[in-house]
Amino acid sequence: MMQQTPKLGAIAVVVRDGQVLLARRKKMPDAGLWGFPGGHVEPGETALEAARRELLEETGLSARAVDYLTCIDVIHKDAQDRVLVHYLLAAVLCTDANGLLKAADDVSEAAWFPCDQVRAGDLAMSAQVAEVMDLAILRQG
Repeated sequence: MMQQTPKLGAIAVVVRDGQVLLARRKKMPDAGLWGFPGGHVEPGETALEAARRELLEETGLSARAVDYLTCIDVIHKDAQDRVLVHYLLAAVLCTDANGLLKAADDVSEAAWFPCDQVRAGDLAMSAQVAEVMDLAILRQG
């Protein structure tokens, strides 16, 4: 089924001690791929708030949403070049993550990965994970 208008999502980007938090998606469009915890922005909710909420729902971790890093267009088309899915994802830098890490909600696994492993491309990942991770590292100084 074709999507009529783009949907807004937020992803929580958490990097600490040379590692990045990733979650394996259960649902399309990126089912089975590792990416940042995240999901839909609800009406009346800012993308910063959505990133914090989704992080907690999907990983059990709470964190402070610091700032926007970038936006990512996720567009999937069929063979006739018709848009099937279009999300605009606000990537949100989150810090001070704490809690007991556990996969829940829309993810099958959640884990910390060495940043170098993500850059090497050894994982089956969503688009732009390494680039967004590096933006977070630069922002944190």
